Amino acid sequence: MKVTLLVTAECGLCGKVEVMLRRLQKKIQFELDLVDIGADDRLFRKYWDRVPVVLADGVEVAEATTDEKRLAAALGA
Repeated sequence: MKVTLLVTAECGLCGKVEVMLRRLQKKIQFELDLVDIGADDRLFRKYWDRVPVVLADGVEVAEATTDEKRLAAALGA
């Protein structure tokens, strides 16, 4: 599974969600890709007010404030 974390440079929550995802990688096998939406106008317009956003194989599974338990469930743990 490929998990994409959409972030911005100014996002404080983004780092926290990345840490949660790195911990979950020890339990669930997935590839993690971080994408700064500031580098893509289309992504920025779509997600600027919702980051961090987590996509699993291209499907949105979490956004903004989430917790590790919800992320684990969304990723199939």
